[in-house]
Amino acid sequence: MNTRRTSTGFTLIELLVVISIIALLSTVILAALSTARRGARDADRINSIRQMQTALELYYSDDESYPDGDGAGDGGWDTPGNGTFVEVLNTNRLLSGAISDPLSDDSAGNFRYFRFPAGSFGCPAANGAFYVLGIADMETSDGEHHLSPGWSCPSRDFQEEMEYVVGKYEQ
Repeated sequence: MNTRRTSTGFTLIELLVVISIIALLSTVILAALSTARRGARDADRINSIRQMQTALELYYSDDESYPDGDGAGDGGWDTPGNGTFVEVLNTNRLLSGAISDPLSDDSAGNFRYFRFPAGSFGCPAANGAFYVLGIADMETSDGEHHLSPGWSCPSRDFQEEMEYVVGKYEQ
């Protein structure tokens, strides 16, 4: 009687091929997940800017001017990490909570704010003082973010200084 043994296991080559495929798929998935996380953090930053804009408008409706900054942040900009404008908005209960960048919230901060006097940088003095609010660094762009509304005066383009920037005149 002739009996044959049949092997039901995998060969070493088959196991190595399967492991290689799993490793490749894992790498692709992790890269996609990293991109999604960066996009989510940028969406959070834009949401924070919009909250600050709403709070600034509420402040303006009460005081008929935007809050002054202390200029103590990075490059003279007020930042949530050390600036006074966020404190004023929180003190007046215009913000629902603390504003912070998902990755960086030190005195340099990623959010920047300043209230400029009327006529600064060649902007029309008749329009009154204005504020500029922006995000210095977005993770999904290198330069101007595609959703940035932008803000400039004849002699200063704030979009060149920040990747996402908004501004508004007091009048």
